[in-house]
Amino acid sequence: MKPHLQDQHPRTTRRGFLRTAAALTAAPGFALTAPAFANLAKNDRPRIGCIGLGSMGTGDAADHARFGDVVAVCDVDSLRREKAKHDQVIGKGRADSYADYRRVLDRKDVDVVSIVTPDHWHVKIAIEALLAGKHVFCQKPLTLTLEENRLIRAACKKHPDRVFVVGTQQRSDRDRFLRAVNMVQQGLLGRITKVTAGIDGSPTGGPFTPESPPENLNWNAWLGPAPLVDFMTRRCHYEFRWWYEYSGGKFTDWGAHHVDIALWALGLNKEGAGPVAVDGSDARHPLPMKDGYPTVDNCYNTSHDFNVISKFHQGPELHLTSRGDNGILFEGEEGRLFVNRGKITGTPIKENWDAGKFGDDQLRELYGNKPFEGHKENFYRCIREGGLPVSDVYSHVQAMSVCHLSAIAARLGRQIAWDPKSEQITGDQQAASMMARVARPGFEVQSS
Repeated sequence: MKPHLQDQHPRTTRRGFLRTAAALTAAPGFALTAPAFANLAKNDRPRIGCIGLGSMGTGDAADHARFGDVVAVCDVDSLRREKAKHDQVIGKGRADSYADYRRVLDRKDVDVVSIVTPDHWHVKIAIEALLAGKHVFCQKPLTLTLEENRLIRAACKKHPDRVFVVGTQQRSDRDRFLRAVNMVQQGLLGRITKVTAGIDGSPTGGPFTPESPPENLNWNAWLGPAPLVDFMTRRCHYEFRWWYEYSGGKFTDWGAHHVDIALWALGLNKEGAGPVAVDGSDARHPLPMKDGYPTVDNCYNTSHDFNVISKFHQGPELHLTSRGDNGILFEGEEGRLFVNRGKITGTPIKENWDAGKFGDDQLRELYGNKPFEGHKENFYRCIREGGLPVSDVYSHVQAMSVCHLSAIAARLGRQIAWDPKSEQITGDQQAASMMARVARPGFEVQSS
């Protein structure tokens, strides 16, 4: 199943201008004054292809439609793609509808692709989109495995003229998450001694009964790189999150958000940083596991009860837990700070606000020295002005390393060692074998 990729020669068109502008403005010392998309003629709006149109995908597609024209919609479920095609905000009855994402990538007039598929498809489609010359928005968690972390990072380095943003929208939350990151980095809590990321536990369920796939769904295409199994409603669409074959349960579902913020605040989200050991001995699964794999195939299999501890050479322990409130608790020698999507509380909030230690200059630096605005506003600004988006691939894969290592350690029920420089699991052949997965023939990830 080889992708049909378009000719990659640059074209002197609107799209060529957008790509060249992004590349040039990213170069040191180069400045380019470019009008905002809103000030261009209607035909100069970026053209967008949306791949994956479930509830999150539909919401993202509607958001993208504020900044450009959705000209292509794609889903392996015909009901979803046709609904998006005729949605008066998304396709407006004019977008072309496809069952095969490669047809979207083939189109030379598509500038941007939005990838909101199940997790096990993300990296394959994203790399092929980069090869096809597209700017990419991809929902989190970006990767399914540690090996995919390296593949997508290498692809982005090879194609620096393509803007790639990950859908971890907490990075655009100025008044809660950016504020918390800034306070930790400014030392308002003193030396951090412990961080706890509450990410809830996966639901339990099953056994489920195999069924015939509905006529509107291409089950083989939905599975793609994953093993071929009988269709079950609870394996598909939103429920895929609770199966290790397609996701990492809450380790990657909420971990992609909260671990990202924690590492950002601690300054541990750069390449070469990371834990040296991850202890998954305090983790349970809703079914018996053998050698890290579920022993039955008709029940949810991701961990529902866990406290996984990541240990660093320098820095506090990071506890990834299903117990307690959803959010991030930073504990320091001079105070504590808790943040989630509803609130930010703790000792430095009241004491330091009036003292001027919470500065807009530092916040702007966290935001890449770009204006504070929504997540997709930042994405499209970077396309026309250059620079990394606030939620970039390079820092995201560092967070995903912790998430994937936590899942592997929990599945095996023991501590594993990690070399953050070589990005290898050491001293444990069984754990190291879980760093990558073999794709079904015909669905392999393309080289960058």
